[in-house]
Amino acid sequence: MFIQTESTPNPATLKFLPGLTVLEMGTADFPTAAAAAASPLAQRLFAVDGVAGVFFGNDFVTVTKGDDIDWDHLKPSILGAIMEHFQSGQPVMADGATQAGGHADHDGEDGEIVGQIKELLDSRVRPAVAQDGGDITFHGFDRGVVYLHMQGACAGCPSSTLTLKMGIENLLRHYIPEVTEVRPVAV
Repeated sequence: MFIQTESTPNPATLKFLPGLTVLEMGTADFPTAAAAAASPLAQRLFAVDGVAGVFFGNDFVTVTKGDDIDWDHLKPSILGAIMEHFQSGQPVMADGATQAGGHADHDGEDGEIVGQIKELLDSRVRPAVAQDGGDITFHGFDRGVVYLHMQGACAGCPSSTLTLKMGIENLLRHYIPEVTEVRPVAV
């Protein structure tokens, strides 16, 4: 098994491509070791000293490291953990565990606007962000302000504010005049 690695715009995060499907659909975010109970692979990765966060996409695993460790020391252990997991035959997610990856529901009078926001996010933003090892999902819309949840490599990325303000906000404001601002939200 050959696992490719790619850097991401977030220097604390690397993207690992095992050459296999990681998740059939959706994404799964494990910002802490406690959140990893739903995934044998995430548990295995958090057992590696220095791993601070794990995120799964369709064909990739994104790992965020702690501040006090260098990638040169951490990367071989992560590669080994991913390889061991896929060779073990264990599932990525435990039976009955659910993946997120979807947008938050929105009930209210702005349903048509929210539908347009979600469509633009799905068609223009999320595919580009997945290339960088992350995901951005709709969290809410209130009085012109769109609230987005950043996951994987996007969470804590130094360029995430620029991406949010200059990229996503400008895109949404261009196509949807009711949108006045975009803000990140921590879940």
